[in-house]
Amino acid sequence: MSPQTWPFVILAVSVAFIIVGISKLRLHAFVALILAALLAGLMTGKDTWDIVQKDGKVKTMSGLVGTVEMVAKGLGDTARDIAISIALAAIIGMCLMESGGADKVVRRFLAFFGEKRAGWALLWSTFLLSAPIFFDTMFMLMAPLAMALCMRTGKDYVLYILAVCCAGTITHSMTVPHPGPVAVVEDLKLNVGESIVGGMLVGAVVSALGFLVSGWLNRRVQVPLRGSGSLSLNNLEGISSKPESELPSFFWSITPVILPIILISLTTVFELAHSGAAKGVPWGQAMVATLGGEASFAKVRAWVDFVGHKNIALTIGAFIALVVLARQCKFGLKKLEELVGPPLETAGMIILITSAGGAFGAALRSAGVGDAVKAVAQDYSINLVLLGWLVAAVVRVAQGSATVGMLTASSIMAPMLAAGSLDCHPVYLFMSIGFGAMFCSWMNDSGFWVVSRLSGMTEKETLKTWSVQLTADSVIGLAVVFLLSRVLPFPF
Repeated sequence: MSPQTWPFVILAVSVAFIIVGISKLRLHAFVALILAALLAGLMTGKDTWDIVQKDGKVKTMSGLVGTVEMVAKGLGDTARDIAISIALAAIIGMCLMESGGADKVVRRFLAFFGEKRAGWALLWSTFLLSAPIFFDTMFMLMAPLAMALCMRTGKDYVLYILAVCCAGTITHSMTVPHPGPVAVVEDLKLNVGESIVGGMLVGAVVSALGFLVSGWLNRRVQVPLRGSGSLSLNNLEGISSKPESELPSFFWSITPVILPIILISLTTVFELAHSGAAKGVPWGQAMVATLGGEASFAKVRAWVDFVGHKNIALTIGAFIALVVLARQCKFGLKKLEELVGPPLETAGMIILITSAGGAFGAALRSAGVGDAVKAVAQDYSINLVLLGWLVAAVVRVAQGSATVGMLTASSIMAPMLAAGSLDCHPVYLFMSIGFGAMFCSWMNDSGFWVVSRLSGMTEKETLKTWSVQLTADSVIGLAVVFLLSRVLPFPF
């Protein structure tokens, strides 16, 4: 078999192993991904590996031992980039639920949009709240509100549930600190602030267009309100009838979500101002002059870069969220410690699985999959924005995880981006990968089961609603990103 073909064989075999391992052998996702990474590394057939050690020195190892070390290093590198962000986001999500802050935000959106446009209210409140919150946690938060709203209006249950799904899955694939976007940003060497600005703006457009699909599905698929788990039909009404006096203010409810986004985005503003001033751009020069010249600007920027680092920004957000929770519910430090434990345990599992996906991506890079795909793309002149979407979509359908789809696609596309093959801003490649990783969620996706179980829908109903919604969002997202990359190739 030719050297150009063998990397594709490695990719096919390792992805097939993940599918069989998870669906047939019932392996945990972490175990399946680690074993697949080891399998891909062994299939490269290398006699030696050059592994960078913790002290920065390169050590040459034999093929077998080097494969193990390569996988471990891939896992560690990914965990280094995502672990703190994921853990802090888990704490913020817990605080929003326990304090009633999320409920407050939803109520304000409902008051603004009106009950007749409650679906839009759920869409935008979910879009905002889910920016720093894992999809599973967000859906647990919003599904009861969708159920209670359906009980009050007596209709449109599918619309309300899909509004939550539409917005929540888009932010999951589009915004830091979610693990997939964090890893893609690192692989593509993107500015975090640019990824947030691009992801949120384009994500908002696709959410609005996707909501039209939600309405179409709502008219064609009838799902009765059944309740689920501890949310029986008898106690659903109490979720939306909690008195305002038991909820924090809107300002303090929204601050833990908005402030980290603002701080991270400020780093981009200062970076663009500095580069703009060097190029003679008026607004950049004016900003530098306003802060007292180049030296003073550099000092201010150093502090902005510090507080705007994703880990520091989320630390600030988590601290505020904990203070709001403690004051609102009159909790002491002991109670806060008890509440923080479970979300951190959940975050730990997500970190492990995501890092294992990073190890798998590192193994594929070492196997030369990226170079092989690059050669095919160059031979057929495939647009990299389209290619990034396609790779992420194929991996997503094959093994179920949007995060792993993004990790795999970014590891393959990164060398091609470094080679200068992209004719638009890299943020478009980031977004195309994110939308590709949303494509066609089905029974090998944990999100499929979360939605099915918590919404009370059967597997068939979930396939006809959730799976169709995400596929439509993925295709709409690709269309919007591709159009923008042609019309406005360098937006920043």
